[in-house]
Amino acid sequence: MRAGKKGLGTDNQAGHVTLGKTDSFLGSYILEGFSENMAAKKKQTELISLFQLVMLGLGSLIGSGWLFGAWEAAKVAGPAALISWVIGAVVIGTIAYNYIELGTMFPESGGMSKYAQYTHGSLLGFIAAWANWVSLITLIPIEAVAAVQYMASWPWSWARFTRGFLQNGTITTVGLLVVFAFIVVFTLLNYWSVTLLTRFTSFISVFKVGVPLLTIIMLTISGFHPGNYGHTVQAFMPYGTAPIFAATSVSGIIFSFNAFQTVINMGDEVKKPGKNIGKGIAISLVISAVLYILLQSTFITAMPPHQLAKYGWQGINFNSPFADLAVLLGLNWLSVLLYMDAFVSPFGTGVSFVASTGRALQAMAGNNHIPHFVGKIDARYGTPRVAMVVNAILSMAMVSVFRSWGTLASVISTSTLIAYLTGPTTVVSLRKMAPNFKRPVTSAHLRIMAPLAFVLASLATYWAKWPTTVEVILVILLGFPFYLYFEWRTGWANTKKQVQGSAWLLTYLIFLSVMSLIGSQEFNGLNWIHYPYDFLVLIIGALLFYYWGIHSHWESKSFGRAKMVNKRVKLPANK
Repeated sequence: MRAGKKGLGTDNQAGHVTLGKTDSFLGSYILEGFSENMAAKKKQTELISLFQLVMLGLGSLIGSGWLFGAWEAAKVAGPAALISWVIGAVVIGTIAYNYIELGTMFPESGGMSKYAQYTHGSLLGFIAAWANWVSLITLIPIEAVAAVQYMASWPWSWARFTRGFLQNGTITTVGLLVVFAFIVVFTLLNYWSVTLLTRFTSFISVFKVGVPLLTIIMLTISGFHPGNYGHTVQAFMPYGTAPIFAATSVSGIIFSFNAFQTVINMGDEVKKPGKNIGKGIAISLVISAVLYILLQSTFITAMPPHQLAKYGWQGINFNSPFADLAVLLGLNWLSVLLYMDAFVSPFGTGVSFVASTGRALQAMAGNNHIPHFVGKIDARYGTPRVAMVVNAILSMAMVSVFRSWGTLASVISTSTLIAYLTGPTTVVSLRKMAPNFKRPVTSAHLRIMAPLAFVLASLATYWAKWPTTVEVILVILLGFPFYLYFEWRTGWANTKKQVQGSAWLLTYLIFLSVMSLIGSQEFNGLNWIHYPYDFLVLIIGALLFYYWGIHSHWESKSFGRAKMVNKRVKLPANK
């Protein structure tokens, strides 16, 4: 295999996606001189099957969210948290609907970090990729934090030393070192090959689905109190309707469903990507949504009524929510199993997201946003090793600043939603720019689903509350020096068009920040616009900016690269 002379941003490299051959996931990063014979000698079985893809999706979706989400949401919204999970599933499901068409049109590793650049140029592509990457490098440590937080509650005498890992809901310095150790292990399991990754996640995902199901059954048998839902609307929604929406972002619900992009980011590492990417996303999202809703209902009905009468939903203080609840109900053996699962569930998700994050950073190198050596693929194992190491180091830095599960979950949700704002505008723009592109999946209701996804992503960003919204936006803007440096190196090509193609999102981020500040007090605003009229203003604003976004596309060099990638897509026989 010989190295190409140009960087990853060149069109000739970007189009080199070979479907149906092992290690085709090198996609746009594969070098021009790579021999077709070498690829043909690989085994087809190394590509990811639909079952493995669903297991990989579930391995990412069912992580620390189930261990903490139900408790966090109940504290915010009371029994009405059940509705919050339904809203969260609808928000992410609607967004995912838009990305299925994109993912099958461009089956390439790290695709989530590239789509916006194809239609609106490198500046919008950078914003989307950077926001997505910020969320991903936060996802790795949050899973380690979840495991360490459960470890801090271990009841055994020999494990007393673990109690020093957590203090007042925050990871201590000693606990931080354990978190670092988890991140290192997550990275090493991805370091050698995608085959090791899929075998590990397929095995671990079975365990991760089984334990929550067992928890639902046993807690329901041991303590079922449907009266906890209340017999009036006031009892069901003790804190009003606004917290139902807030819980989707601040309690880790959006975070829990976010991992569908793991399936898309695997790109052409998947067998029959045109068929299996969409199926993999749909199946894994439906299974996880049903599971999360059942877990929330179980948590609500299993709570001892006398505890609720004494403390209320906001007064329940658990370090290890489901394990603590099992102890309250006398299910000590289940609490032990849950302490074990607190190792396994975050472990599987952390491992999956090291893979996804590595490919996202690799894609940013391909877009000329960061140095090319960062995105280099290891010739023997086919993994972006340098990217993985960089992500591990930055994940450690992130968790050193944000040391609680709830704070990390809020950062992840908000940065991800900002990245998702570009999906609907991109997929609709491609319908106009490239009506003849190969589309293994053509979304039938895109005219409705695209603006709806944009509106829902905007609302969910607002629900994260002031000042989280503006803090995350500022973190995203911190990446601009990288963009400006690499634009300077390339001679500021098409700078005016780059700005025009991204002005709608840059202005929209300012609009969202201002709305978060002056919005209703229920979302920590100044209450200049009262609830629910703040929602109405946001919806109208979102539709106006969406309209601006879908009319801001232009044909850059990146669009030529998109043509090359799409040209190698194989349509189903009946397409």
